[in-house]
Amino acid sequence: MQKYLIEAEDMTVAYDKKPVLWDIDLKIPKGILMAIVGPNGAGKSTLIKAMLNIIRPISGKVLFNGCDYQSQRQYIGYVPQRGSVDWDFPTSIFDVVLMGTYGQMGWIKRPGRKQKEKAMDAIKKVGMEEFAHRQISQLSGGQQQRVFLARALVQDADIYFMDEPFQGVDAKTEKAIIVILKELRSKGKTVIAVHHDLQTVKEYFDWVTLLNTKIIKYGEVDEVFTAENLKLTYGNIS
Repeated sequence: MQKYLIEAEDMTVAYDKKPVLWDIDLKIPKGILMAIVGPNGAGKSTLIKAMLNIIRPISGKVLFNGCDYQSQRQYIGYVPQRGSVDWDFPTSIFDVVLMGTYGQMGWIKRPGRKQKEKAMDAIKKVGMEEFAHRQISQLSGGQQQRVFLARALVQDADIYFMDEPFQGVDAKTEKAIIVILKELRSKGKTVIAVHHDLQTVKEYFDWVTLLNTKIIKYGEVDEVFTAENLKLTYGNIS
């Protein structure tokens, strides 16, 4: 019997008493890249936020390795949407990435040489070393996304949740990001990403969750990502 890394059970999320996600049951194994896809307003970002306790579900539970989020949070990385961040905040790329080490140290301790080396290594990994001490307000959309990814990498998490990691990036950045995600998978990490481009689902991901307020279907891409299931998810799409 397969042991699942993440399990959501009977999870319902509502805004102003109107359900946004309904009766979510989802089991995710270790070491996969999984896309969450569905139409606008389907609840894709809400699903990630509810699993991470950013939004409180009105019912149900989510377990990570059989435990609640709070006890496992140090093993979980999160890359939010770029639009949710104040990019005018006066800080450098290096400092933003260094913040990714705080969860392991606790907020009272100050980062030392080891943490600073990890931050710089992550910045190099995403190809941003020449910009390390630039203010984040000076970055393009693709560069911002790379910084977010570096901050997540420096956490050295086991599970990564990413909300539209390819949004607003150029083709070169998208390719660089997917190489890093596949590298994480090769190390046994698990990546769950909200994704919009149906054309690249089979190329980028092993698993897919089709969502439209409720889960239509989830599982291995080859089995789930079919014309019939897409029609159930999106209606008639051209």
